[in-house]
Amino acid sequence: MPHDIEAQDTRTGRVRLVGAGPGPADLLTVRALRAVETAQALLYDALISPEVLALAPAACVKIQTGKRAGRASMAQTTINRLMLRLARRGLDVVRLKGGDPSVFGRVGEERAFLEAHGIETEVVPGVTAACAAAAQFGFPLTHRGEARRLLIATATVSSGALADEGWAAAADPQTTLALYMGRDQIAAAAERLTGQGRSPATPAIAVENAGHPGARAIASTLGGLAEAVAAAGPTGPVVLLIGEVAARAAVPSAARDRIPAALKSLRS
Repeated sequence: MPHDIEAQDTRTGRVRLVGAGPGPADLLTVRALRAVETAQALLYDALISPEVLALAPAACVKIQTGKRAGRASMAQTTINRLMLRLARRGLDVVRLKGGDPSVFGRVGEERAFLEAHGIETEVVPGVTAACAAAAQFGFPLTHRGEARRLLIATATVSSGALADEGWAAAADPQTTLALYMGRDQIAAAAERLTGQGRSPATPAIAVENAGHPGARAIASTLGGLAEAVAAAGPTGPVVLLIGEVAARAAVPSAARDRIPAALKSLRS
């Protein structure tokens, strides 16, 4: 990429940072749909579904930026400079992200970079995975007398290690914890939560590919979830939902039968 990228053109376009939701095109907001349908350049993450990409104009420049945990991806600095280059060429650029761009989507970094270079930006929200999972499997994220707080967190920090802080708040029995990017940290997260006093019998559910027709829910308890997920072997993105409301999920009884007997007795 040329070193004089910022000075290549005097025309200025704009960049819209758009949430594509959990995947299906019918879960896009109307504003997100219009943004994709009118985009002249589309920079999209690895989890964007083909049906959403198909909504972009045929002449639209489409660039896969490949942001996905645990896999090779385009560096954030490269993505920033690419958005700037395309906007400086006068194009209407859409940066398309899975879920909601403000939920672990680096929207703050990207917006700050673009605005520092004089580029007009707009953020378009989308349906985040926790909301999609709860809606799809029939349970609320908050419920009077049962869950008065929703805590959305990521299990890992940039190094890939388990996050150190926040576990005391997550251990509140009236908190629903939505844990993103935590599939490989379930056992460690459960240990932190139980160490802070949360019962290992707390209902918990892991939802793979939330919002998609083929989404899968793995129901268990906080103490048994790591074992249940390992047995199920999910390969798609997983959101973990821990709290009393998870017991309300409409999950086939066969899935619930995987809950270890010792932990079932704690619930009785």
